[in-house]
Amino acid sequence: MTEATETTRAQTRPREKTSDGTAATVRRAGVVGLVVIAAIAFALMRSGSGLVVWQSVVTGLLMGGLYGLIAMGLTLIFGVLDIVNFAHGALLAVAMFLAFGLVRATGAHPYLALLVAVPALFALGAIVHRTLLSGSGGGSLENQLLITLGLSLLLENGLLFFFGAEPKSIALPAEGSVSLFGAVISGGRLYAFLGALLLGALLYWLLQRTSFGTAIRAVAANGTGAELVGINVRRVHTLTFAIGTACAGAAAVLAAPLLSITPTLGAQFNITAFVVVVLGGMGNVVGALVGGLLIGLVEQLTTIYLGGQSSLLGVFVVFVVVLFLRPQGLFGRRA
Repeated sequence: MTEATETTRAQTRPREKTSDGTAATVRRAGVVGLVVIAAIAFALMRSGSGLVVWQSVVTGLLMGGLYGLIAMGLTLIFGVLDIVNFAHGALLAVAMFLAFGLVRATGAHPYLALLVAVPALFALGAIVHRTLLSGSGGGSLENQLLITLGLSLLLENGLLFFFGAEPKSIALPAEGSVSLFGAVISGGRLYAFLGALLLGALLYWLLQRTSFGTAIRAVAANGTGAELVGINVRRVHTLTFAIGTACAGAAAVLAAPLLSITPTLGAQFNITAFVVVVLGGMGNVVGALVGGLLIGLVEQLTTIYLGGQSSLLGVFVVFVVVLFLRPQGLFGRRA
């Protein structure tokens, strides 16, 4: 056997491995697609109205984009820092109240709060990491749990102290609505969905097309190796946590006009974001977006099966089934 042949085989093996991985991902995506189609068909049989089901599908996908953006920040932090951030929802609530305070004080358009909330949450994330979490990455889960849960309680009670428990709201001026094949889409939901897709694409571009994104992926793959080639791992950790927190800030401003804002609102999004992260695969940014769309869809279809008060039941059923059948998530890899 010649040296050239050995070289060719060595070059071919990674491609074969990549091809196998892509084929497996396509198969899983096909199975998920068939399950979604079956769920929509059962929903159609249950409701007897194609328009009701179509409205639920559209609404679910719109909310799912927002869930995906929230979960992207969470999965980015876990994938790079190995930190399970239970304060993610509370940080989301902080950004919502920041947007509320800015709009009430200045009368500015709610989405202009992005210019303040995203940098503010980025800075807050950097401070939180440097002061509380810089030594816990890769450490025991108990330490992370106590620190992030404690931070979550501190932030929620701080919001309660300054803003009270009464729900707040932000009105979107000239919101309007559009019709998509009979489904009515409010302007707020549509803007939030498009904003989430745009910010998600920016995050993906940052990770895949910039030198800083390469450094993040190198640190996520092998922190020791990255340090040996001159990457400042501690700085990358801090900036990654800040970017993940800024994602929560962006999602909060986009979602604020759609919700009643309360100090404990973040807890509900926290649970949903963790389900999305597990569904898409821990540390997988694209999987988080796909998982968000699926969870949004499941949530809305569950209201057809069980009524509006049980929308989270379907989400948790999907969560348990995925944990049982594929604990690494739909698009994650076995450790």
